[in-house]
Amino acid sequence: MAHKSDQELINGPHNTARFFVENKHIAWVALIATAIWGAFAYFSMPQRKDPEIPVRIAVAMVLWPGESAERVEQLITMRMEEKIAGNRNVTKIESISRTGLAVTYVELGEDTRDTQKEFDDINFRLNSIHDLPQGASPIQFIKDFGDTSALMLTVASPKVSGPELQLRIRDTREAVERVRAERKENQGLHVISVIQHFPRSMDPELVRPHFRLFLQQTAGLGAFRDFRFYNGSGFAGADFLTTLTADQVSAAIDKFKAENLHQAEFHPDAWPTVVVGDISELEGKLTAAAGDKYTYRELEDLTEQMQKTLEAVPIVSKVERSGILPERVLLTFSQEKLAAYNLPANLDQLLSARNTNAPGGEMIAGGRRINIEPSGEFHSEKELSDLMVTMSQNGTPVYLRDLVDIVREYETPSRFLNYYTSRDAKGQWHRNRAITLALQMRSGEQIGNFGKAVDAALADLRTRMPADLIVSRTSDQPLQVREQIGLFMNSLMEAVVLVVIISWIGFWEWRSALVMALSIPLTLAMTFGMMHLMGIDIQQVSIASLIIALGLLVDDPVVAGDSIKRSLAAGHPPVTAAWLGPTKLATAIVFATLTNIVAYLPFMWLTGDPGKFLYSLAIVLTCSLVASRIVSMTFIPLLGYYLLKPKAEPEMAERRKKGFAAIYYKVGDWAIAHRWKVMMASLLFLLLGGVFASRLKTQFFPKDYSYLSYVDVWLPNDAPLVESNQAAAKAEAVMRRVAEEYGREGGAEHGKPHEILKSLTTFVGGGGPRFWFTVSPELQQLNYAQIIIQVNDK
Repeated sequence: MAHKSDQELINGPHNTARFFVENKHIAWVALIATAIWGAFAYFSMPQRKDPEIPVRIAVAMVLWPGESAERVEQLITMRMEEKIAGNRNVTKIESISRTGLAVTYVELGEDTRDTQKEFDDINFRLNSIHDLPQGASPIQFIKDFGDTSALMLTVASPKVSGPELQLRIRDTREAVERVRAERKENQGLHVISVIQHFPRSMDPELVRPHFRLFLQQTAGLGAFRDFRFYNGSGFAGADFLTTLTADQVSAAIDKFKAENLHQAEFHPDAWPTVVVGDISELEGKLTAAAGDKYTYRELEDLTEQMQKTLEAVPIVSKVERSGILPERVLLTFSQEKLAAYNLPANLDQLLSARNTNAPGGEMIAGGRRINIEPSGEFHSEKELSDLMVTMSQNGTPVYLRDLVDIVREYETPSRFLNYYTSRDAKGQWHRNRAITLALQMRSGEQIGNFGKAVDAALADLRTRMPADLIVSRTSDQPLQVREQIGLFMNSLMEAVVLVVIISWIGFWEWRSALVMALSIPLTLAMTFGMMHLMGIDIQQVSIASLIIALGLLVDDPVVAGDSIKRSLAAGHPPVTAAWLGPTKLATAIVFATLTNIVAYLPFMWLTGDPGKFLYSLAIVLTCSLVASRIVSMTFIPLLGYYLLKPKAEPEMAERRKKGFAAIYYKVGDWAIAHRWKVMMASLLFLLLGGVFASRLKTQFFPKDYSYLSYVDVWLPNDAPLVESNQAAAKAEAVMRRVAEEYGREGGAEHGKPHEILKSLTTFVGGGGPRFWFTVSPELQQLNYAQIIIQVNDK
């Protein structure tokens, strides 16, 4: 349109710019509607940390304890691979065969649309394997392997302290003093007490065999005499005379545990063993060795209540727990005793016959169908102990409790443990047993609302939970998204301020600066509305795209506003200049917008997961540029009519005589006069740019600073869980030391140490829940531990 005169444009057909200026009531309604539309879209769009990408990886796992890796490979792994390969959408199969474990990873093709359907097909194929070797567990197919937790809550037990600890110290001191008061003489030997604390619910008699075995092992050494056993509520101990010091006895006990008791099978709820010589040392040593207040069983009950409450929150899709210690019921018996009663069948056959859990069928009565459920299934240890197994010779019933000792205990050795390391109120680090809850958000929801709903549920739970229970957010995506949105809002405010300042400097008047400042929120409102229509959610890629767009979406309004000023300066009335200026540059604005859009379209052609991850980038930038074009031809003319005033512009000849314009025109005239030289120089710069670009390091995604990092701890394949736990504890000590040193160095300029490390969450025997989309959790394996590091300042 640049070749047409102003009068031809005025007499020509109407366009959007002219319509919005001449129909101001409609234009204002459209402006207000756009603002409302943008606000509604912004608060309605789903919000999450990462773009929603279907995970194409699943895993199949089989346990076969005690078998070699070669037999696991031949009899289990290869058969699973053969079945999985039958699905035509599987593109990659990776298997790991270890001693007693077969793991097979399945990856679907990038063009797979319905991943759940394909995973169900693979699961069906695996379930068709009915002849696994005896002793092998059923195939576990985990198809939600890639689900990322929106929030991870670590629930940990505090250490025993306060009145409870003082009560234990008092009871222990009284027991030790009572035993030592019974001694008439020490025979010149050291008086040593070995004390073991445990939950009060545990029978102290269960510890007596361990002390008796220790006595038998040390009797031949001649170093221990007058061995006396004592016990109380929650503790048991042995007092004896010895030629060894307390430290030497402590070393002997550690050796005894390692060689005879097997540390991996030591009771998980037991405190560290305390060795006391002088009774005045008792309080200090018991305080240092204080165990966790809540047992694994109590933590399981507490977290089960939390799980049920959180699953009832509508926005929460799933809650999973990690770190639960399985339990079992042990029957301890004497074969001779059983033989004396002449049982009608083996004990396991008697229990299997009584423990009926098969359906009992149904009956129809009175026009209704009634299910029949057998009542023989065992539900508790008491029901088990009340089972009558036979009759004595005189006709008296013999119950199971008369033949065996029934004890409920944890599965030993443990296969998976969870710990939480943090500071207490006094600044001391403690490593506590824990259970981690991984919460997932329903698709299409806002993670901010998810965080608020979970906070409300936790606040309600707090009234029903112990006050000293530790509940920490290990991974907090609502916080990360809130910070990313805050970053965008800060960038928006900075952009508005900078546009106002630059416009004021460039145009040297506040009216033009105000028009430019108003164009940004209007363009963003229209952008949000378009994003909502196209199903784009707010996540880190779309937020980054909006931040990039802030530098582009003001281009069209600046050009349109400047053209309005020129039309006013040319003498046109405001009602004409407001639309005439943008109309004269409409073609240039369109092609400038299209050029910017085309520059970002290649991102839509990326294939695979990177393409899905960055899909919203091109869409959001296109929406913002289209919105900028529409605003420059609609609302900018409307605002320009009200805000911009005529201002005399200096003649072109006057501009060339002074200031920046004079330098600019001189350089431009010289470049046109020597255009071939300038073109060759530009090509030289292009070549130099290519050389420098080839030497730059490439990275597809930029650094994403987070509050979390993680450490993998690997031991040899045959390492037991206790060794992995010890290695993880050593690694935690290194992290705490380094964080403290780093904090001292960083805090020197502030006059006090800077607290860098917030917490450590450790998973021993396997990886924790997936807390990053790009981090695949390790399956449970005894030689592995994962430590999640949480810092205060990312």
